[in-house]
Amino acid sequence: MAPPPGDVYAQSVRCLDIAEHALREAGATLADVIRTRVMLVDIARWREAARAHGERFSRLRPACTFVEVSRFIDPEWLVEFEVDAVVGTDR
Repeated sequence: MAPPPGDVYAQSVRCLDIAEHALREAGATLADVIRTRVMLVDIARWREAARAHGERFSRLRPACTFVEVSRFIDPEWLVEFEVDAVVGTDR
């Protein structure tokens, strides 16, 4: 289900749902995430994305970078997440 247009928080939650699903398919969990990147078309709205990020990663605290981008393929997209995880090693 697509999040409502214009809602950075809802789009962020959806991005993180997708990332979490991909992690599970790779045999990983959010606990394996070591770094995230959050790309926004309007960096002034970073707090909305950070709220969703914090709900998933408040205990894990991966390295995180927020950046502003000019646009995404779909003009209704306001935010995108990249998630890096390390699995299969002893840390």
